[in-house]
Amino acid sequence: MLEPPASAVLVEAFVNTVDVEEASDEIATPAGLSAWMGKRGLPGAPGGITAGVHADYLALRAGLREELGAHVGDTPDPELLAAADRVLAGHPLLVTARGTLTPAPGLPPERAYLAALAVAWNELVTTGDAARLKRCAEHTCAWAFWDVSKNRSRRWCSMKVCGNRNKSRSYASRKRQAV
Repeated sequence: MLEPPASAVLVEAFVNTVDVEEASDEIATPAGLSAWMGKRGLPGAPGGITAGVHADYLALRAGLREELGAHVGDTPDPELLAAADRVLAGHPLLVTARGTLTPAPGLPPERAYLAALAVAWNELVTTGDAARLKRCAEHTCAWAFWDVSKNRSRRWCSMKVCGNRNKSRSYASRKRQAV
């Protein structure tokens, strides 16, 4: 089975801070974002997360979720993608001697993690692995997952649950139309 690279694990964990099915959001508040970062051993802001920084995290997450949805055929919202791009543009990155990206030194800790997410996403796009990171096509779920299928065709986080829901709805719809 194909294991996801560390960059995919990082992006997936960040994107999955919102659970559509449970209607919960781990980073809905600045305090929640700070706690989420702390659980992952990430440095937080000494004075807490400001509303502006929090809004940047939410915008980046929304943009990434749209991009992952495009990997299963959804049409991404250009406004959400543009908002995420604006957030990323405000976080300078440096090219190392080996040609890889790294967050610029001197970024405050709460912003350095945003830059690290940008580096992780860039790595996935550059290697072509971004296409394996997807958002479940079942919109009542919308969970991000790593596609381990050989031909990268998986559409649901779980065939047993989300795939079955989708196929059952399609079957019921065809039956209603036949009557």
